[in-house]
Amino acid sequence: MSGSGTAFVYDEEMTGYKLLWTDPVCKIEVPERLTVSYEAVKRAGLEHRCVPLSVRQATEEEILLVHSKEYLEAVKQTPYLSLEDLMTFTQQYGDVYFHPNIYHCAKLAIGATLQLVDSVMAGKVRNGMALVRPPGHHSQRSAANGFCVFNNVAIAALYAKKHYNVNRVLIVDWDIHHGQGVQYCFEEDPSVLYFSWHRYEHQRFWPNLAESDYDSVGKGKGAGFNINVPWNKVGMTNSDYLSVFFHVLLPIAYEFDPELVLVCAGFDSAIGDPEGHMCATPEIFGHLTHLLMSLANGRLCAILEGGYNLTSLAQSVCQTLQTLLGDPTSLLTGIGSPCDSALESVQNVRAVHQKYWHCFKHTAESLVAEPSTKRCRVEEGDGEKKEEEETEEKTEDIKWPEPLPRPAPPLHTVAVISTELEGSMPEGCQRLDEIPQTCKEDAEKIRNEHFQDMTDKKSLECLQNVVSVLEKIKNKEVRNGLVMVPDVCVSVSCAVQHALKSLSVRVLVVFVGDEDVALDMSNGRVLLVQICSKEPERVMSHYHVPVCLSKDTHCRASVMQAVLGLLLPLAYEFGPGLVLEVLAGSAGLEVSVWAQISSLLQGLAQGRTLALLQQGCDKDVVMATCVSLSGAPAPSLSPLGHPLPEDVEAIETQRRRLRGRWSLLLNTSEGFFFSLSFRKSLFYTVRSMVVYVCELTPVITKVL
Repeated sequence: MSGSGTAFVYDEEMTGYKLLWTDPVCKIEVPERLTVSYEAVKRAGLEHRCVPLSVRQATEEEILLVHSKEYLEAVKQTPYLSLEDLMTFTQQYGDVYFHPNIYHCAKLAIGATLQLVDSVMAGKVRNGMALVRPPGHHSQRSAANGFCVFNNVAIAALYAKKHYNVNRVLIVDWDIHHGQGVQYCFEEDPSVLYFSWHRYEHQRFWPNLAESDYDSVGKGKGAGFNINVPWNKVGMTNSDYLSVFFHVLLPIAYEFDPELVLVCAGFDSAIGDPEGHMCATPEIFGHLTHLLMSLANGRLCAILEGGYNLTSLAQSVCQTLQTLLGDPTSLLTGIGSPCDSALESVQNVRAVHQKYWHCFKHTAESLVAEPSTKRCRVEEGDGEKKEEEETEEKTEDIKWPEPLPRPAPPLHTVAVISTELEGSMPEGCQRLDEIPQTCKEDAEKIRNEHFQDMTDKKSLECLQNVVSVLEKIKNKEVRNGLVMVPDVCVSVSCAVQHALKSLSVRVLVVFVGDEDVALDMSNGRVLLVQICSKEPERVMSHYHVPVCLSKDTHCRASVMQAVLGLLLPLAYEFGPGLVLEVLAGSAGLEVSVWAQISSLLQGLAQGRTLALLQQGCDKDVVMATCVSLSGAPAPSLSPLGHPLPEDVEAIETQRRRLRGRWSLLLNTSEGFFFSLSFRKSLFYTVRSMVVYVCELTPVITKVL
């Protein structure tokens, strides 16, 4: 059973070691990494909102879950070594340093991680974050590596399996370095799904391992349960990160159906980091966290790994923790096309994992024969390397705006539902109080202008409820709302018109049902995504996306494939200021699937969502909507199985139709054909042809 609340683990003792000699590689791993992160958490007022957990030392038995007895005995001797002996001891390992106090701190880092796992798995809290040092994901069975002494997250996964009978653990490693220690630990274990994205640059970036590439998928029974997404160039953006989540990680994660999510939360993948040289802003980590919180009934533990720009590190820690606490996510701007290199990696990962996962089986994936970054390197030689070095220097000096505050309205959810259900509303959800006169007048204006035939009092009251909830959302009195309505199509139209007039520039409408939804999408301010079982009569545009699934009771795997591969990429690129989620009756959708959709959509528009449900729909649907809107995790979907081939084809047809306008839908390097580089290439090719024809014309004329 999932608890409520967010745990936070920190202990100043873990700052009690530092580099004691000169080492240009290790000098960036400093105690201030923890202190600035903790001070930022306190300054933002987040610490007092969390459930504090005490730190303990790990036992030898816990360390031996991952590490060899010989290695543990060797590390145990380090507190007693002289400085010269410590330096000698360190030299047998790669890119790491030892200190007389590091063994103590490493035991605390494991203990803090396991305290968090205990609290989450025992249902004392829903999720949490541990600020620990030293990090862990590079450490191997008998070797320290990459600032890591013991593998905190690998130990946590095995600990959860042993003590809580967890059958499936998802480890998401968004650190900029490949966590090869985690991969080695679980590469033959199908009960642990390990995902890592990392700087790779065709094996030119540390740790320079062939097994960090996309084709290392696991071994034996673990084949398919190791997912590597190599970044083959620097400068990746929020769009690149979202693309990998939507088109690689989330489809596999939902099919895997984890019981616990562990995040190797390395923030050297954030902007300004001297190791990562990426351009993803701190805000993106709040969104990535939100997307993972709908898995495993919300059981998520984020464990600090890397992060060496003290500003972006502290900001990213706060963004992650705020999302775990349930604060509205930040607005993301400028979401668009992933770069060609990112799309090549996405395409390759999907291709090599096609035989292991149902979500990829009916899609036509093939490997990229010659990645663009390799072509550039071969063609430009040393010039390419020089350009990369210049890019890295510029990335280090880059400036970015500080993340905006993420205040939450005093009330989470307001609802207009049947009287018999009001007593069952979850915490944070209240019934709508008296409707202001101005809202009544606004509703009547909409009725008079657009629905003159609607004369009954109940229908007018329904419009008044819709307008009233929207006004509360606009005035930041409430984050979201739910209204039971007699006619979903009329109510959607009313909500869109009022929202565009007074609340938002752009409105996303997610409509589940076969009804003909009459909305004006000509000005690009309304995006309608409709999950249905029959093709709509109206002419489709780039702002009208009907996803026509084959059965009246929609296959849950098909629906989730449409949500993750179509709906979410469209929604994030569109950037709505309000989300309308609409369910016409049961509409052939399972309650748990609808709850998942509702939860995932709250990452958009700072959580400003209005749910419209057809009156008379099942009470379980109503309550599931209330629960999701109020911030509780959606129930697990259980193993999804496979989407229907005809549904996959319908989804792919829409993706192909729309990808020219909505570039976050791209999941292969065919994105090149819509890129600036291709348009430039086409321009110069056409110009050369024109010049050639002009030069040839006099010759042809003379011959004739």
